[in-house]
Amino acid sequence: MKIYTKTGDQGTTGLFGGQRLSKADLRIDAYGTVDELNSFLGLLRDQKINQLRKDILVEIQDRLFTIGSILATAPGNTKVKVPSLQETDINFLEKEIDKMDSVLPPMKSFVLPGGHESVSIGHVSRTVCRRAERLVIALSEQQPVDSLVIKYLNRLSDFLFMLCRMMAHELNIEETPWKARM
Repeated sequence: MKIYTKTGDQGTTGLFGGQRLSKADLRIDAYGTVDELNSFLGLLRDQKINQLRKDILVEIQDRLFTIGSILATAPGNTKVKVPSLQETDINFLEKEIDKMDSVLPPMKSFVLPGGHESVSIGHVSRTVCRRAERLVIALSEQQPVDSLVIKYLNRLSDFLFMLCRMMAHELNIEETPWKARM
């Protein structure tokens, strides 16, 4: 398989099944942002602090490829076999969130991102996840999108926030509370 096909040289790209769209299309932006998120999760997985969470993060990255496949397929195209996202994938994230929540001190305010490079990478991942979620919601307002995709991205951003708090906890990094100036 050649890496370059030259079919995108005029600013279009192909969905699974062959339909061509502008590379500036909202659908392409949505799954491109999911791909960007997946890359940041790779960087997050490579952090030493996440050695014991590698399998969890690989599982999430796999689900992001599934989401990318779903978004890269035109609605109603039944000729293309696409992996599915399931409610159990969301339950997986919720269980991991609950595990971290049971260890962490309660939050008393918003927390400023930062304190350690690994935590900061986690917060960048979280904000890219939020952007992906917004783009998928915008896409869903124009054409059908599997509702589990939106739900998964929403829960994933919650997971990433809790992971940032967990990493800070494990690294003995004091979280910096946001103190609103009034």
